[in-house]
Amino acid sequence: MDRIDDLPGLQAFERIVALGSLTAAASELGLSLAVVSKRLATFEQRLGMRLIDRNTRRLAPTDEGRLLYSHAIRVVAELEQARESLSQQQSEISGLLKVTATNSFGRRHLVPLLAQFHALHPNLRIQLHLGDDVQDLIAGGFDLAIRYGVLQDSSLIARELIQNRRILCASAEYLSRRGVPQRLSDLTRHDCILIGMSPTAEWRFNSGRHVQQLRVTGHIVCNDGDAVQSMAVAGMGIALKSVWDVTDDLASGRLVQVLPKHAASAAPLSAVYLQGHSQLPRLRVFVDFLIDRLRAAQNER
Repeated sequence: MDRIDDLPGLQAFERIVALGSLTAAASELGLSLAVVSKRLATFEQRLGMRLIDRNTRRLAPTDEGRLLYSHAIRVVAELEQARESLSQQQSEISGLLKVTATNSFGRRHLVPLLAQFHALHPNLRIQLHLGDDVQDLIAGGFDLAIRYGVLQDSSLIARELIQNRRILCASAEYLSRRGVPQRLSDLTRHDCILIGMSPTAEWRFNSGRHVQQLRVTGHIVCNDGDAVQSMAVAGMGIALKSVWDVTDDLASGRLVQVLPKHAASAAPLSAVYLQGHSQLPRLRVFVDFLIDRLRAAQNER
């Protein structure tokens, strides 16, 4: 006998000895008497020894059976504890939730939502990584990523959280000094702040069912989206930013929306995770929570 790897047989054997009856063991396990009897016979055959002496009147473990039973009790008990722990985790949500997200969205929106989620599930541990570089979920050990954009890797699942759009905005001081644009073409005479490295950009706007395209020159160009937003707040020009990035500045009056009838379409925000992780309770409940809270906030706008 090299190893014991027949778990159903071990469980059947443990219940038969504990209850003193094949019939009682079959009833507790929810199996037929024939199945339990066969499992015991197969288990004994694989071990190469008789574990239980049985006849029409009585059932008793052999010496080998009593020795194995002392170990089987602990094994079956630990398996039951493991099952209960998994069941408890599904209902209580515990373990480690490891999330990665962009700097801007993470600081402004995800951190407050994580605080709310942790209050609902205090047994959950949370690890948050913020950065604008796309992280490898497997290499980083992440449960999920919160990302804008189109999914490229077919081994991942993307579940849309919210729609997104970009809007034009500037400070009230800038608009008072330079005037408020009345039409898209007026932007060519304003100081536009561009995100990236190029001094020019094609801004595409949705105007009802029509799409209008405008080539703009950046009086200021910066590769960091948060810095561009700060420049707009400082009165340096007009920026095209995700509405989710400028929510707080619009509410406080630090920024004012320009040409509100014109918005630029943008990739939605999605929760991205590995296909094999879709049934993790902590991930599934967290994604549902994000959808509920983010869409509620979107409808309030």
